[in-house]
Amino acid sequence: MSAPDRDRDETGRPRNARPRDAFGRPLPRGAAGVARVPDDYAPDAARAVADARGHLAAGRPFHAHEVLEARWKTGPAGERDLWQGLAQICVGLTHLQRGNARGAAVLLGRGATTLARYRPPAGDDPAVDPRAAGETARELATAPPPDPAVAITRVLELFPGH
Repeated sequence: MSAPDRDRDETGRPRNARPRDAFGRPLPRGAAGVARVPDDYAPDAARAVADARGHLAAGRPFHAHEVLEARWKTGPAGERDLWQGLAQICVGLTHLQRGNARGAAVLLGRGATTLARYRPPAGDDPAVDPRAAGETARELATAPPPDPAVAITRVLELFPGH
């Protein structure tokens, strides 16, 4: 596909219009895929946590990654490392789900490193404890479980439930 034929918005930025399966793998254009996170989705912290938690509970870490990425891109600059690190962890889970243990370890490790840079403002109670998330990501990067559902459950525990 040539560059002019790519899906772009009115500003020229790429869009995520291609359908995807439950594991986030691209499907042929016109195929029926699972619902995607809209391009204009801009959640607050509580909504991002709730939506990411829902996707993880449904076994869809790719979609949780899209939610967290939206918060990373639309939230306050001071929270960037928190949301980016969490999104990277979910991409790591996606790789694990797809059978790519090496890719999972790389992204889980990258998520842990990104979270280590996050410093919450004084008196702030972040939606997710970045230290606990980083520790979980490091453990999973070192020894990813053979069953992706085990890893998803461990990460799901990081997100407060309702």
